Amino acid sequence: MSQILKEVLAANKAYTSDFGDKRDLPMPPGRHFAILTCMDARLDPAKYAGLAEGDAHVIRNAGGRASDDAIRSLVISYKLLGTQEWFVIHHTDCGMETFTDEIMRDLLASSLKTSSVDEAGWHDSGEGPGSTEGDFIDWLTISDNAKSVVEDVRRIKEHPLVPPEIPVYGYIYDVKSGRLVEVPEATVAGRGKHKTSATA
Repeated sequence: MSQILKEVLAANKAYTSDFGDKRDLPMPPGRHFAILTCMDARLDPAKYAGLAEGDAHVIRNAGGRASDDAIRSLVISYKLLGTQEWFVIHHTDCGMETFTDEIMRDLLASSLKTSSVDEAGWHDSGEGPGSTEGDFIDWLTISDNAKSVVEDVRRIKEHPLVPPEIPVYGYIYDVKSGRLVEVPEATVAGRGKHKTSATA
């Protein structure tokens, strides 16, 4: 058993010893909102957004991008579990800004081992084999952080399975201060539009 596995299981044992009334939490999130954010280990949505267990849905992937799977989760979040507001939160110093689709595909074609990075860029260990399957994946890399937030908010808002009344807010988390910085263009693009009822 690896040391990490031992640590995780020990932490879980301690957690369950004082689980208390968390067993009674309902499935729908109590505060009726969802966050789409990056998987970066420096980001703790529970802390930066003031969440407790049962409060909100948190959907994470590399970059916090509005991928098909992220949208799938958001649609389930509102359709079956009642969320009414969504946040797209990217962050500064994101690893997704350090490479392109072409770089990722070349690295994977060369080797499946973990790559390294320095001032000259990304490098492989040189140990093969690799795979060209990476050529068929859109890695959703980021060249401009604010622009990517706007793109993701717009993609979510324009998706045919997303109702127009759900507001989508766009923010960037500053890893140096912990502050959420609004991306005004994204928030404008993500404004909810209330349904109008026909008059007799």
